[in-house]
Amino acid sequence: MRFFALTVAISCVAGPLAPAAGFAQTPAAPVPTVGSTLSLDDAVTLAKRNNPNFQSQLNARRTAANDARVANGAFLPGVSSSFSGGYRQGGQIFFNGVPQGASNDVLSTSGSINAGLNFSASMLSDRKSALAGKAGAEADISTAEQGLRQQVIGLYINVLSAEAAAKLQDTILATTAAQLALAKARLQVGTGIQLDVDNAEVSQGNQRVAVLRAHNEIDIAKIRLFQQIGVPASLSTQLQPLPSLAMPQQSLPELLQLASRSNPTLESNKVREQQAGYSVTSARRAYFPSVSLSSSLGGNAQRSVDTDLLISSAQAQIPAQIASCQRSEEVRLKVGLSNRFAECAQISFTPAAEAAIRDQQSKFPFGFQRLPYGLNLGLSLPIFNGFQRENRIQAANIQLTNAKNTLRTQELQLNADINAAWLNLGTQQQTVALQEQTARTARTALTLAEEKYKTGTTTLLDLIQARDAFNRAETGRINAIFDFQRIFSQLEAAVGRPLR
Repeated sequence: MRFFALTVAISCVAGPLAPAAGFAQTPAAPVPTVGSTLSLDDAVTLAKRNNPNFQSQLNARRTAANDARVANGAFLPGVSSSFSGGYRQGGQIFFNGVPQGASNDVLSTSGSINAGLNFSASMLSDRKSALAGKAGAEADISTAEQGLRQQVIGLYINVLSAEAAAKLQDTILATTAAQLALAKARLQVGTGIQLDVDNAEVSQGNQRVAVLRAHNEIDIAKIRLFQQIGVPASLSTQLQPLPSLAMPQQSLPELLQLASRSNPTLESNKVREQQAGYSVTSARRAYFPSVSLSSSLGGNAQRSVDTDLLISSAQAQIPAQIASCQRSEEVRLKVGLSNRFAECAQISFTPAAEAAIRDQQSKFPFGFQRLPYGLNLGLSLPIFNGFQRENRIQAANIQLTNAKNTLRTQELQLNADINAAWLNLGTQQQTVALQEQTARTARTALTLAEEKYKTGTTTLLDLIQARDAFNRAETGRINAIFDFQRIFSQLEAAVGRPLR
């Protein structure tokens, strides 16, 4: 008869035994909503909560926290468990063509628990690198948050600028309407001409188109703003005005010093430099020995499928046991020793022996017979691995040099950006003052031209030119004001924190 065996194994591996992390529940800040009005701070807060790209970037915090937990868990033992079961078919066994009897079908199970701990000097620097990576992830999130704030501010300013431009076009539309009415009145009294009326109607028609487009620009700017915030657009929402056009309270040296502590991109590069330094240390520690400690505890259980066959086999062995006992006693008798033939006659298969067999069978599958306990301690000292360690050290040193260069580049960039923004802000503040003066002069000239046209001392063409000059001057004033706000936000972005 042919034999076959079937084994099924189930294993469970547990990583390093680390305590579950607990998080303290802190009261959440009130969530702003989009109502009839919206401030810049509320717009930035809403964007942090709803912008999908920013929310995806927040996942870097979880990834870094998991990496740090794994680095801490490397110092704890790893534990694994296994359980396996098997089946072996019984039958008659032939040895050199001679049958050796029949065996029973056998079921077997085994289980074990193993624990191991590995330690190397590089694990210490790897842990520091993982913790630095966690701090770097926070700095990256701060950088993304600063970038999101900058984008929201830019779009917020676009809406306010579009609203100011629309108000200007509404004012000019009222002016063109008054000019058209005046041209018609002068024509009726005989002091005007039809050409002035036609020109006034064309001017008013063009201005209506300008008004229509200006108000459409407001809606488009709001749609883009709310898209960045991550909420449905509310075109009826009014934005609150921005602060006055004042320079920051801090001086330029104070801003540079503040940026060295607050700029998230700079902080991220500092952390990357630290990580690169830990990588160099970890690579150098590859020359140190490593220690491993492992232990195992297990057992197995076995059961014959046919218990009656097992009992019959034990009963069949009784005559052989009696004969063996008698031969032993005959030898003792021949050498003059006392004999115990009576004990040989008492050998039999008792109910107690049958009960013991059945009890042993009933312990399957989890009545394991414990195997000897094992404990292993190993020490590994690397000698030569084909220059892989040297290559790793060289690569880590290059990475560290690149990280230092990146940090230095960022410091120079930050210094230049803050200085340039400071100079641009001061220049733009003066530009606003000049544009406001120009706008006042243009407004006075337009008023004077309107009075002259009423009295017939100037032409409609001169009045239209004065109005166009006022439009350009007022548009320049509006652009100068909001360009100041944009430059101010750029300075805030370079410093890494709000300045008002």
